Amino acid sequence: MESLKDKILNLFYIGHLKVKEIAEKTNVTSAYITKVIKTDSRYKEEKNFRKEKSKEKRKLNQNNFIKHKRENKRIEDNYTLVQAQHEQATRELSKPKKLTNESYRKWNKSAYKYNPSKHRYEFCENLGRAADIPKYIKER
Repeated sequence: MESLKDKILNLFYIGHLKVKEIAEKTNVTSAYITKVIKTDSRYKEEKNFRKEKSKEKRKLNQNNFIKHKRENKRIEDNYTLVQAQHEQATRELSKPKKLTNESYRKWNKSAYKYNPSKHRYEFCENLGRAADIPKYIKER
């Protein structure tokens, strides 16, 4: 059976556990574990190894954070764009349903010819006109 010190050293150097985790497993204070670990010759090498590992982990987490932030910004920008398009469509669809005669004439330019003697636009009868389409539209 291995001694408590050997168990602590194995858990720290081979198992790569933290001091707190070793303390919970062995029911020994973390101060004692730190004292045992620091007396070993492998301590500086292990400390540098853990420091490098921590740097890599921190860099990876930072990159993931930046990617996540960019993705959220892209989603937010898309949402803002769609929201603006929705508001524009709402405004356009909320306009009065009835077109003015002037607007109707501008919309159907080819259906009306200007009569300068009467100062009005007249509907071309050869196109066929429904009852609700104005025959004459005065010039403004």
